[in-house]
Amino acid sequence: MMQNVHLAPEADEDDLYSGYNDYNPTFDTEDLENDIAFQQAARTSHGRRPPVTAKIPGTSASRPLATGFGSKASLTSSMGRPMTGAIQDGVARPMTAVHAAGYTKAAMKGSSFDPLGQARGPAPPLEMKNADSSEEKIRQLEKKVNELVEESCIANSCGDLKLALEKAKEAGRKERVLVRQREQTATPENINLDLTYSVLFNLASQYAANEMYAEALNTYQVIVKNKMFNNGGRLKVNMGNIYLKQRNYSRAIKLYRMALDQIPSVHKEMRIKIMHNIGVAFIKTGQYVDAISSFEHIMSTAPNLKAGFNLILCYFATGNHEQMKKAFQKLIAVPLEVDFDDKYISPNDDPYTNLLIEAIKNDSLRQIENERKSMAEEYIMTAAKLIAPVIETSFAVGYDWCVEVVKASHYVELANDLEINKATTYLRQQDFSKALETLKMFEKKDSRVKSAAATNLSFLYYLENELAQATNYADLAVNSDRYNPAALTNKGNTVFANGDYEKAAEFYKEALRNDSSCAEALYNLGLTYKKLNRVDEALDCFLKLYEILGDSTQVLHQIANIYEMMEDRNQAIRWLLQLNSIVPTDPHVLSKLGKLCDNEVDKSQAFHYYYESYRYFPSNIEVIEWLGAYYIETQFCEKAIEYFKRAALILPTQVKWQLMVASCYRRSGNYQKALEKYKVIHRKFPENIECLRFLVRLCTDMGLKELQEYTTKLKKVEKLKEIREQRIKSGRDGSARSRREGSAAGGDSGGTKGERLSTKLKAFPGTNEPYESSSSKEIDASYIDPLGPQTERPKTAARKRTEEDDFADEELGEDLLPE
Repeated sequence: MMQNVHLAPEADEDDLYSGYNDYNPTFDTEDLENDIAFQQAARTSHGRRPPVTAKIPGTSASRPLATGFGSKASLTSSMGRPMTGAIQDGVARPMTAVHAAGYTKAAMKGSSFDPLGQARGPAPPLEMKNADSSEEKIRQLEKKVNELVEESCIANSCGDLKLALEKAKEAGRKERVLVRQREQTATPENINLDLTYSVLFNLASQYAANEMYAEALNTYQVIVKNKMFNNGGRLKVNMGNIYLKQRNYSRAIKLYRMALDQIPSVHKEMRIKIMHNIGVAFIKTGQYVDAISSFEHIMSTAPNLKAGFNLILCYFATGNHEQMKKAFQKLIAVPLEVDFDDKYISPNDDPYTNLLIEAIKNDSLRQIENERKSMAEEYIMTAAKLIAPVIETSFAVGYDWCVEVVKASHYVELANDLEINKATTYLRQQDFSKALETLKMFEKKDSRVKSAAATNLSFLYYLENELAQATNYADLAVNSDRYNPAALTNKGNTVFANGDYEKAAEFYKEALRNDSSCAEALYNLGLTYKKLNRVDEALDCFLKLYEILGDSTQVLHQIANIYEMMEDRNQAIRWLLQLNSIVPTDPHVLSKLGKLCDNEVDKSQAFHYYYESYRYFPSNIEVIEWLGAYYIETQFCEKAIEYFKRAALILPTQVKWQLMVASCYRRSGNYQKALEKYKVIHRKFPENIECLRFLVRLCTDMGLKELQEYTTKLKKVEKLKEIREQRIKSGRDGSARSRREGSAAGGDSGGTKGERLSTKLKAFPGTNEPYESSSSKEIDASYIDPLGPQTERPKTAARKRTEEDDFADEELGEDLLPE
């Protein structure tokens, strides 16, 4: 830590004013009481010895100074120090400061002049440090502790919190060893308190970062309670932050106030931050009045955006409309301390100035300014949308007041955004006329605002299926701002709705070139590629979108659907499983998983997914049919009855499901219930041939007297069916003949048309007949006579399903979905 500290150089020795206050030290009598040599001379005979005069020739310093009494005495300092050049104890002291040293007593005996001592030879080598000495061990250990603390901080900044905590603990262990060694070898005053403080503080910080709050609080308590640490009381702010995370708000407020008492008033910024934390804690506890006092103090002392916004929230919670307005005005007036765009505009055509402006347009300082401005705009917009509906009698009047206040400030551009938000609020209230009226006001504004308003108008008309108006406003939005990705996306949507998929893809691509993170354009581009049957490119789009949005349910469903189109069922199942982990109660996803597992001949897994789908949505005919067929195939006809009854309840006009219920009764051996069920079906559908056939067969097997009755009815229905088939056939022949005659003579077309219409009407059943009475062919095509072998199952579940079957089931399921 001290290696970066540089001491200031000493003052220049060549002082122009030095020497003016020098005087003869012999006459200095002020410090005689503290002069050890003088006091010793006064107590003993040491001071009565005659002075010894230096005998070095050629030096002015060796001459005795003549006093006013004519005697010569050697000058000494007030502390008993001999003057330069004086001889003490028979050895001449070398002179300094006046001439070079080297004149010793040995020089008078004929030795050569050697002021630098070159005759003595080279200097002896430096003594090597003893690595085994206690001081050297302590120094190395202290260096190791500092390195561990630095490594812990670096690991924390890199996001490796676990490693940072391990390094901090190791530094703490070594620091305790260091303290014990210092106590053994030196006095306790030599203990490095700064190192101890830094080790404990880093350890507590790493505990807090790893959410080990109890250990962090204990470590902070050790620092706070030690009176040897001067600024340890300030760490109560950190303790308060931990209690705030633990939602112990009363304890957090107490510690914040204790820290506020220990911080002097000169640290204004620190005190403001603590006051802000106190206000936030009061908001958490619902004490809005106390929070208001804290934020009002901040706004009057050092206003900032966060405090102003929190003050608006507190007044909103208390319902004080007038104070909301004042707080909003205070928020608008908070100085941003940034330069606006004026300095980035070149005042002249100087090339050097232009280069400088281009260089600073996107430097780090400019980015900080943009972040601060965007944060201020976000706070102001959020506050305006919050208070506008409540500060006046209606939200429209409230928005108008906020717009006027914003127009009178530095944030003039936000006024247009507020107007667009006003139109959006009208949309949420289903007031489309007011929304359109508000947005149309921007048609004569500048290009950016006009493009935003036209984009919203295009979106509105698109939702209302007015494609012509949507296209007009989409063109206006694109012409106003060609680089607006939302406008290009809306334009692509209108083209997509008109069926021009290639052109729609071009607009989506252009939107992505302007903004590569436009998720709407990328999603729509994937749908367009699906329409164009370019599944590989569609898959690339949705995979990119998955990287951007993460676990988006719509994106996961599209990826699974594309893999299903590519007949890669394993990948489709993998993505559907990931989708199911996000929405585990979605019946459509579960049924799709069951269908894919059924195609992979994994009946048990398919049954699991189909059953879960039925549990969450018991009205899906496809799922009900599969479950009933599964139980018939596994010889559990009693369980299949429940599902077919549900299908008959959902579709009471279709005889198929009621016949399946009766068939299950027969398969399970419950002939009496089967007979009763067939009789009920016959009453509802008296001309159903299949039901009459089953009744005849059952009456024959059981020897019932109703056999003759049902046999007669069966013959009548079969004869009626033959008559109808003949009529239909003759009607078709007549229509073909009339078309041939019509092509030969156009004058007879009217009569032929009337005959054809009458033939069609005769082919339909009477008004008193059931709707399904003539649908026996459909039943024959999709249903097997249950009187056959018991191991057989319905065709719809036993045969391999085709695409036409899937499409029909999907259409049927969509019709059954609740509104």
